[in-house]
Amino acid sequence: VGAFSGDNVDGATNIIPKMSLETLQRGYRAVVGYLYAPKNYYARVKTFLKEYKPPKVTIPFDFQYVRAFFRSIVQLGIVGKERLQYWKLFLWTLFRRPRLFPLAISFAIYGYHFRLVCDRHIL
Repeated sequence: VGAFSGDNVDGATNIIPKMSLETLQRGYRAVVGYLYAPKNYYARVKTFLKEYKPPKVTIPFDFQYVRAFFRSIVQLGIVGKERLQYWKLFLWTLFRRPRLFPLAISFAIYGYHFRLVCDRHIL
């Protein structure tokens, strides 16, 4: 165990594994790849939205939300490899849990961020 860079995606570990470091890293990449694969990620989001009971709180409107929404349509719904899952979640939430629609879009954006970080640093 050496000095840490403070970068949580640099591949360093704070444990001394019993297996080889390469085996540990290969297994970690497989798990992370599975968790953040669009089909699996969006299925977990949908499960969460089915079960979630939101508090009765109103969030003040901010134009940044509208901008993020339209950027998500372009990046995730048109350009992204997850566009099928995005539109399925988009429509399902709009018709089944419309009150949770902003949350669904936020989770879609989070998933995109997670995949981007994983693709750049882990996978």
